[in-house]
Amino acid sequence: MKYSIAFTAVLALVVGSAVQAADPIGVSGDYVEVRTAEVFTGPCMLGNEADTLGREAIMAWRVTRGAVNGVGLDGLSIVAVVAGDRNLGMHELGDSAPSVVKSVVMVDERATAAQRDALVGMVRSLSPNLIRDIVELKSLPIAFHRQIADVAVRAGDARLDVTTKFEHSPVCGAMQWFGPLSSVTQPQLAFARANAFSGTSLGAQWTQADRKSSFVGTFTYGGK
Repeated sequence: MKYSIAFTAVLALVVGSAVQAADPIGVSGDYVEVRTAEVFTGPCMLGNEADTLGREAIMAWRVTRGAVNGVGLDGLSIVAVVAGDRNLGMHELGDSAPSVVKSVVMVDERATAAQRDALVGMVRSLSPNLIRDIVELKSLPIAFHRQIADVAVRAGDARLDVTTKFEHSPVCGAMQWFGPLSSVTQPQLAFARANAFSGTSLGAQWTQADRKSSFVGTFTYGGK
């Protein structure tokens, strides 16, 4: 009997360790962004937009599963709307990076205080050059829908609707000039059917449609 009890205790310890090791480390999920300048275009259009557009963007993350420092984030979303004093991507082509970038961050209203802090810390880390000066942080309902090629997000004054199904035509020398604004796994170029922000905190508002200005992908954060 003593042997059986000892064996059972050891077995429970081994199983418990295995379960603990199988727990998710860090988080993973879906990502989408839309900016106000096209990322796939010809050099003439790029030159026209470089100084006048591309200073703003909407970025959205939805956690599929995982935790940060023991705080579970499954199913929660967070959206950041950013506006800079220069085009957000031209530094990739040798120009100067924005010196001022402000952001409005919207957190899933279902998140607890601990979850909200974890989500904000996550996006700061995933996009450190842009999400640094948060001028407004608020909790509200976020609708993040992804179905095969289509992604739609609604969060307060921000909305976007994109698809990865579009023609990557090289007409007029069109090509991809920029990469995503956040750390992303396997990003895909996407066509923005809608991109709009009507808030007042950033000093910038816009409504755009039918532009090759988006990326869709997945992300991971934390872990080893």
